[in-house]
Order: sequence, then structure tokens, then C-alpha cells
Amino acid sequence: MNSSQSDLLITNARLATMNANRDAEGDDPLGVIDDGALVISDGQITWVGETLDAPTADRFLDAGGAWITPGFIDCHSHVIYGGNRAAEFAMRLEGASYEEISRAGGGIVSTVSATRDASEDDLVAQALPRVDALLRSGVTTLEIKSGYGLNTDTECRMLRAAKRIASERRVDVITTFLGAHALPAEFKDNDDDYIDLVVNEMLPAVAEAGLADAVDAFCEGIAFSTDQVRRVFEAARDLGLPVKLHAEQLSDLKGAVLAANFGALSVDHVEYMRQDGVDAMAASGSVAVILPGAFYYLHEKQKPPIQALRDAGVPMAVATDANPGSSPVFSILSAMNMACVLFNMTTTETLQGVTTHGARALGLHDRGKLAAGMRADLACWDVGHVAELSYALGATPLNWSMVAGEMVDL
Repeated sequence: MNSSQSDLLITNARLATMNANRDAEGDDPLGVIDDGALVISDGQITWVGETLDAPTADRFLDAGGAWITPGFIDCHSHVIYGGNRAAEFAMRLEGASYEEISRAGGGIVSTVSATRDASEDDLVAQALPRVDALLRSGVTTLEIKSGYGLNTDTECRMLRAAKRIASERRVDVITTFLGAHALPAEFKDNDDDYIDLVVNEMLPAVAEAGLADAVDAFCEGIAFSTDQVRRVFEAARDLGLPVKLHAEQLSDLKGAVLAANFGALSVDHVEYMRQDGVDAMAASGSVAVILPGAFYYLHEKQKPPIQALRDAGVPMAVATDANPGSSPVFSILSAMNMACVLFNMTTTETLQGVTTHGARALGLHDRGKLAAGMRADLACWDVGHVAELSYALGATPLNWSMVAGEMVDL
């Protein structure tokens, strides 16, 4: 191997490469290398192996025996918004349901007013502390959705603010247009007219400005029907944008089946999804994004069909769903813990969920593993075993992280 001035050799690390290894001694889904090393050049991993076999390089970093994983991918977040909804949290504790709050003008719609009143600078400034918390939990790739503007100007402002996060912090940001998130007050009882606005004005404006990497929608009784979501997805397809869907969070409207039929990158929440949805996702290759934060905060009882997803081979990602109302969770490590405790996911599944499967949920093929040719997005952890990353709620064992080979300022 030819070294260059930009080569960095990291040695003395325990690597969870996430390259599944099956041999005569058994299965190793984490692809562990106990005394591992890797070389980074020009933002990419160029070599991975055992320290004894490592090539020479111009720069060196001793990991001190710590664990290194791929940088974590939070594939579902709503960190751009104005205000907060702590008062609604208190209401829920007094017995009001999420649906009751939403129908009374609270919930998503209450955040819309604060977001519309906020400038782009305001939105960025309010989001940065949330992003900083996510970075301290090992996140190196962050998906950020719009959906609290519900008009063309504010939706675009949100997406511009989301893109600015990547210039304010060392994190890779993936933006998603979620105009079909809720019905704004000015369209009360005129949901089809609002979908007209999303399809005919918002989506073309977002696409023309290059503000979104994908299109999302909320398919639910308090949001939009499958027929309305189908219109949004058809428009997205015509514009060349991939789709994903909030589906089966509160009921089973067959949104997962619809999303799978459109080859959706992911179907998210899925608590009420039945076997037909599982089968459709398995056939399409869509990722199930598990969001335990909302389940926890909303005191939900219906758990996602984890075993059915396992049996069908549907990849499961785990994400924070970081948002002001139903999941004010700003640590992906906490989301991993909740997925284990609340949904009986294994520690291996949650680690896959924030690396390989998180990448797949965003349609990204250049990260989520430690392998030659992958982006050098890394997280180094002060833990005895990577299972600890899902074990201790509130722990922050991150030593350092890298995005494209550059250290993150934590």
C-alpha cells in the first residue's frame, strides 16, 4: 500500500467492523477484530485488519485498547423547530392522550406557530444544542425532517436551516421533506386541498431548490389517509425523490404496504403493523425504523412486531425521533437502551440499527461499516464491550468521533 501525507493509522483498537463473519467457530455479526487497526486517507477508510499486519503511515493514533465502531446514524429526527411543548408533557401526565391533544389544536400544530414565527437563524440557533447532544452520543450522520412549517416558505426555511447545521457542526446532514405531517389550522376540514398544496407547490419548490434528499409523510387517522399519501409519493417519484413513511404508529391503515409498494427506503414507528405489512417490507427491502422514544413518552402499549420483523429478515434501524412533543430524546444511546428494554431488541440488533441498517434506511451505501472504501466516520468508546452502548441509560462513554476522517469537536 502506498502511503501519503494524509494517511492516518489508528492502532490498538477493538473494532466492531459490522462486517458479519461466519466461520467454523460460529457467527460474529459484529465482525470484531480484537487487536485491530485501520488506515484513513482523504476521508476514507483504505485498510482494516489486525495491528500486526498494519501498513505504514505518516500519522498515528493509538486507541489505547478502546472500542471503535462506525459513527452512529440517527436516521429519523425532527431537531429543527421553534419553541417547545413541555406544557403538553404535563397534560399527558394528567391523563390527556396524544390524539386528544392533537385534536384540541396542540401537538404538531402548536409547534407550527412557533416555527413559522422563527427566522432561519433562530431555527439554527435553537437546534444546535440538540445537535450537540446527539454528537456527544456518537452520531456522525443525522437525518433532519421538515414538517413544522406546513406552508411553502416555512418548510423551505426549515430545510435550509437543516442544511446549515452541517456547516455549523462536523456532522453529515440528510434532509427530508415532510410537508404532509399534519393539517395546518388554515386548512381545517380541507385536507385534500392541503395535499394539493403539498403536491403542486411545496414539493416542486423543494425539489427545484435541491433542499431535500427524500420525501416523508404521516399516514394516520390524525394525519393523512393512504390515498392522500399515495398522491404525495407519486409526485415525489415524478421528481426523482425517494420516499419513506411514518406509518402504523397509532393504528393500522396499511401505510406500510403502500410504502413498500413504492419501494420506500423505510417505514417508521410500525407499532400497529400486521403481517401483511411485514411481508410487504420484506419483499421491497424497506427498513423498519424503530422509535422507542415516542412509545416511551406517549405511554403506548402496542409494541412493534419485532419478532415478526426478525423472522421475515426485515432490517431494523433504531433512531431517536428527536422532536419537541412525542420524543424529546437527544441521545441515540438512550434510544438504543429503550429499544432493548421496551421492545426486547438485542444489543447486537441495536448496534446494527444505528450503523448498517441506519445507513440503509437513508439509502446510504458509503457508511455504517468499517471497511475499505467506506467513509471514515468513526466513534471511539470507553467501554469494556460494545454491549455497554445499549446497557446504561444516560451514560456518555464517547472518547472521540470522526466524520470523513476529521475529528469532531465535542
